[in-house]
Amino acid sequence: MLTTVFVSETVGTALLLLLGGGVVANNNLAKSKGKGTGFLMVNWGWGLAVFAGVLVAFNSGGHLNPAVTVGVAMSGAKEFVAGAVPVNTTTIITYIAAQCLGGFIGAVLCWLVYKQHFDAELDPAQKLGVFATGPEIRSPFWNVVTEVIATFVLVFVVIAAGNWGDSDTATPGGLGWLGALGVALLIVGIGASLGGPTGYAINPARDLMPRLAHAVLPIKGKGGSDWGYAWVPVVGPLIGGALAGILSNVLL
Repeated sequence: MLTTVFVSETVGTALLLLLGGGVVANNNLAKSKGKGTGFLMVNWGWGLAVFAGVLVAFNSGGHLNPAVTVGVAMSGAKEFVAGAVPVNTTTIITYIAAQCLGGFIGAVLCWLVYKQHFDAELDPAQKLGVFATGPEIRSPFWNVVTEVIATFVLVFVVIAAGNWGDSDTATPGGLGWLGALGVALLIVGIGASLGGPTGYAINPARDLMPRLAHAVLPIKGKGGSDWGYAWVPVVGPLIGGALAGILSNVLL
């Protein structure tokens, strides 16, 4: 079953990063048909990317995010997928490893789609922005606070959604495709409301692994990968996810 979970999370997260990175590339890069469509379009693109990723990752419950995996584990859940995947150290590592691999693969696929547009774009910051998040006002403490709160909202609502519908099903919230759609709308809402300061990574695999892809891919005129900031969208979401899991036992 762990092999199935690994493949499921890898494929789902790769699709998430292909579509999520794709909407940013469409908005950011020179000569793209979507150039300058705006941050709200990016919010919707990421929301629908999550929708698609969660749907195809049905075998693993569609976490696609180490913060979600940690949060669900910290909530005291006994299984990630009902009757199939017990929560223990091995399964947590399996989920996170698959999410990281999928994040890297999805970023590479996104680069392949927009290869010529990366070449045509002159601004290195626009190129990096396709792969990784960055703050509008650089202040590590407050940037972490933003990511903690935004990720808390994501994981807390996801855990709460598990109380709706048939809890015996393996899909988020027991609502099948409605569960995936609910998470997609949540992502749009978080981006529209809380995404302004940092670009709302809210997912370590979504930021760290595409940033690594940016560092190793032969992208013309790419500049640096801003590794000095890279810890923020890892630490913040993990703290936010863990807090959501712990506090869900009290607040829910």
